[in-house]
Amino acid sequence: MHNRIFLLVFFILLPRWDCFYVPGVAPKEFKEGESIEVKAIKLTSIKTVVPYEYYSLPFCKSEKIHYKSENFGELLRGDRIVNTPYEISMKIDSKCKGLCHEQKTKRLDAAETDRLRKRIVEDYHVHLLVDNLPCATRYVVPETNEVFFDHGYKLGWTEGDKVFVNNHLEILLKYHEPQPGVYRVVGFEVQPKSISRDKFTFKEGLNDCTIGGEESQEVRAGENEIAWTYSVKWESSEVPWASRWDIYLSMKDVQIHWFSILNSVVVIACLTGFFSVIIIRTVRRDINKYNRDDEIEDTLEETGWKLVHGDVFRPPRYSMLLVNFVGTGIQLLVMTIAIISFAMLGMLSPSNRGSLTSVAIFVYCFMGLIAGYHSGRLYKTFRGNKPKRAAFR
Repeated sequence: MHNRIFLLVFFILLPRWDCFYVPGVAPKEFKEGESIEVKAIKLTSIKTVVPYEYYSLPFCKSEKIHYKSENFGELLRGDRIVNTPYEISMKIDSKCKGLCHEQKTKRLDAAETDRLRKRIVEDYHVHLLVDNLPCATRYVVPETNEVFFDHGYKLGWTEGDKVFVNNHLEILLKYHEPQPGVYRVVGFEVQPKSISRDKFTFKEGLNDCTIGGEESQEVRAGENEIAWTYSVKWESSEVPWASRWDIYLSMKDVQIHWFSILNSVVVIACLTGFFSVIIIRTVRRDINKYNRDDEIEDTLEETGWKLVHGDVFRPPRYSMLLVNFVGTGIQLLVMTIAIISFAMLGMLSPSNRGSLTSVAIFVYCFMGLIAGYHSGRLYKTFRGNKPKRAAFR
């Protein structure tokens, strides 16, 4: 009876399964003119490796600041997702808008200027978020016309002793229309620019502005006044929502890492093969020699590895330490296999921020049971008298 009820519920719910998305983040759909929130994630640099939150620098702030509650993985990554004053609506372009609203420009004191200059010199990047999709900067190699993307956008650059800040963002958002009147965000590109405050003209009572030149905004020592602005352009795309992460997964730095890993694996495999051939030939030659010696009545004194052939079955001196190393290796191996399996099944999508780190820590702790079992069992084969201690260590 219970089996029939279970099968009935199973077949009733079967047609509805297509509405679930395995990674845990469902597509969000917008209508034309609907407001889309822009959030900031953090500031990162490959030079210092220390992340900072967005409002640690003197950017224009929203009237009310709301920090998103992060999971454990996001906290370990240094994410501090917070709202920003960007005003973006679906399929509505904007040529130039100010971020500071009524103030139009942002006045920086000496301390804020020093902090901003320091972050620019340290090559920090700003990471924004739209519909859970991080921004990317598009680069084109002039010689080959090769296009590649980079995470976030550069905060600024230096020329000798001069420091310049990217205070204007050209935001390109791409949308896909799965059905008439319904739109999904499938692309978020940012092209940063540095434009001097004197080149902006703001309309009275509005956030709209016009740009009258291309002079860069230098950040001098002491007090400064910067106009933080942005423009928005929407573009139709044939990329479906399920493939919107493809450009992030094919970025150039990821390819370089894969090439380095492949190169290391090939080198290790070659060295392992060479040493294996040498050892096998040496052992085979010794075995043939000893077999010939056994046929002689007056066998000479044993030499080589045969002198210690009985020590193979002798327990090691630091058996507790050895079994701990073996258990930790098994723990890491099983954890890696489990994480790769979850990722192949689509359960660790990059759109679910921090999930990989959180799951990796949980699986590592859980696999401690397997590591303890193998450590204790190996310790017992060494005739140890404290197998429980070996398992829990």
